[in-house]
Amino acid sequence: MNAADAVETIQREMTIFARRARASAGRMHPELSLVSYTLLGHLEESGGCRATDLAAHYALDKSTVSRQVAALERAGLIERRLDPEDHRVQVLHLTEAGRRILAQVTESRRAAFRERLADWPEADLARFAEYLVRYNAWAPPGDEEG
Repeated sequence: MNAADAVETIQREMTIFARRARASAGRMHPELSLVSYTLLGHLEESGGCRATDLAAHYALDKSTVSRQVAALERAGLIERRLDPEDHRVQVLHLTEAGRRILAQVTESRRAAFRERLADWPEADLARFAEYLVRYNAWAPPGDEEG
């Protein structure tokens, strides 16, 4: 396979992967889209942040993030708190219900990956993991976020 064919195959397979990820997110928790799951995960990792920070981090439109945040608030999965250093700023945090749902969905996703990769030799798993890290680490010139 030449480089052009390989890139075409990678693009096609990544598209299939993304479609499956979106579909499986809905099966794991019907009210939690892949975007919502990702936002909850970021809030957990960061310990809370502003909606504008989420939009910037994921290169999403502010209105998209605003709709997702509103839905997560209505579902009781996140809450807004005043920033202790600047009371003009609201910081988004997971609620206990949000932590529970995130943990459940994360475990379901891990189990699905373990099942799908169960027959892979350890060396292939390590190589695949390295390739994914390398692929996701690339950033276009001038892009500080990555």
